[in-house]
Amino acid sequence: MEFIKKVGKEIESIFEDLAKLRIEVFHDYPYLYEGTLDYELEYLKTYANSEKGFLFAVYDQGKMVGATTGIPLKDETEEVQTPFIEQNFPLDKIFYFGESILLKPYRGMGLGHRFFDERETFAKDNGFQITTFCSVDRGENHPLKPIDYRPNDIFWTKRGYSQQPDLVCEMSWLDIGETESTQKPLRFWLKNL
Repeated sequence: MEFIKKVGKEIESIFEDLAKLRIEVFHDYPYLYEGTLDYELEYLKTYANSEKGFLFAVYDQGKMVGATTGIPLKDETEEVQTPFIEQNFPLDKIFYFGESILLKPYRGMGLGHRFFDERETFAKDNGFQITTFCSVDRGENHPLKPIDYRPNDIFWTKRGYSQQPDLVCEMSWLDIGETESTQKPLRFWLKNL
């Protein structure tokens, strides 16, 4: 396996690999995302346009099989910033973790921990005091929830993160089998560095 790091504009060089991986992994529960390459390529510009946008990726035989991103919260989209602004958090002290995505055959090999280590180290090295990310809340009884589904809550808690009940945003995307995008609640998790 090959590991790469890219910062800011460097991320553009692997946009297409990252976009395809996002679509593939987020297709599964709980995201159920019916993504398009055009949308993804546009969205990813947010990370490349930030001087401290961060990407760490894993390749196996030339194919991206896992990736994780981060960005200063002040450079993220308004929908992600709003809950923090409403709670008077200092945006310039917070580093937001975007996705942490990995193809199924590569899970359980410690890469999830590596993703957190890489992002947290980058955040600390750049003077951030808080790291955060959000996860979609599909509720307990979603009809497409697999019987064997295990949320990542225990993993995140062991990493030192705590869910913040007062920090929730909504994002809209097209679910599998739907014809129109709908709003979904996403709950934030926080850690002081």
